[in-house]
Amino acid sequence: MIRICPSILNADRDNLLSEISRISEQSDLLHLDVMDNIFVPNFTFTFEQSKKIIEECPIPVDSHLMIADPDESAHLYARAGSDSVTFHYEASSKPLETIFKIKDEGARVGLALKPATSFHDISELMEHLDMVLIMTVEPGFGGQSFMVDMMEKVRQARKEIDSQYLGKIWLQVDGGVSLETIARAAESGADTFVAGSAVFRSDDPGGMVDSLRSLALKSQTR
Repeated sequence: MIRICPSILNADRDNLLSEISRISEQSDLLHLDVMDNIFVPNFTFTFEQSKKIIEECPIPVDSHLMIADPDESAHLYARAGSDSVTFHYEASSKPLETIFKIKDEGARVGLALKPATSFHDISELMEHLDMVLIMTVEPGFGGQSFMVDMMEKVRQARKEIDSQYLGKIWLQVDGGVSLETIARAAESGADTFVAGSAVFRSDDPGGMVDSLRSLALKSQTR
């Protein structure tokens, strides 16, 4: 199964509900990038702003927390109604505890890895996860170029997910996903794709979601 999750990082934030309505029928989840200007050098939304988006969004929300204190607050995004909450392994001192706190609020839980972090660093946590997010750019800004060298990490994750977890863990990529790169990511084993600039900078965001899904499906079935 292919899942396309448009990121509102590059959407018009003054008209978010209108922007979301342009992709809601075609998309599986809305990707909410939460940055605190501490863990990454950018700021996007406060918790209260995020909570409002989550509550008003017509489709499930995938909250990606690029924040320095996920152990303290990640579960609050689940409590606010996020369908999925992903936090960064590098920012957490108690990842297993944080995973359980998110699950206790009823949300799916994902763990994100920056480009320099090895997939094998999270091997002991895998059995507790619903999703692994492989960053294909350095987190912090939209519009960056897709890092092709991250595909080896995606292949490693896909191999373990299929052999040890019966393929039940979603494998997400985030960063530089476009018509030019999504096939490469799908061929490497990703099944869940975050696309920001490619979607919201296009003339037809909903149509772009459909096009990305089609390319991923074709690549996945080769």
